[in-house]
Amino acid sequence: MAHNRYVLLDRDGVINEDSDAFIKSPEEWRPIPGSLEAIALLGSHGFKVVVITNQSGIARGLFDLSMLERIHRKMRRLAAENGGAIEAIYYCPHGPEDDCDCRKPKAGLIRAFAAEHRADLHDAVLVGDSLRDIQAAEAAGIRPILVKTGKGRKTLAANPHLKIPVFDNLYDAANALVSGQEL
Repeated sequence: MAHNRYVLLDRDGVINEDSDAFIKSPEEWRPIPGSLEAIALLGSHGFKVVVITNQSGIARGLFDLSMLERIHRKMRRLAAENGGAIEAIYYCPHGPEDDCDCRKPKAGLIRAFAAEHRADLHDAVLVGDSLRDIQAAEAAGIRPILVKTGKGRKTLAANPHLKIPVFDNLYDAANALVSGQEL
């Protein structure tokens, strides 16, 4: 049986530009330079890419599931145009006050992904830009990586004690992963 290696990615602030006003339409979804190439690089080296994202804009009434699907179609299309593929997308539609198990920093989305894909998370990593991404990875027993894009610089400044790999952006993180660099 083939062993799949997974790289789980937060969406906003890692793959695309983040916005405090939320990404509410495909027009507002803009890739961070190098992120789509990073997804392609990971895929060309045998990694499967999965997106794990909180999307509380749904609970807040800022956009609906149909719009989220349109945003994700654009993300997948642009990744494919750059030679990459996104294996799956898992999202939490709830707000912070809903106390669900799927909203990061809880590990519900990661566990759902692992169960559905029968994924061995032993070699998996999660690349994120916020403390809740790191906490979700740790709660699921996978290695976190922080990028400085999105909220990453603020996360690092507020948590200087973090003892995890930190990269300027997703492309730099992907390069380290495909080179087999010890993280």
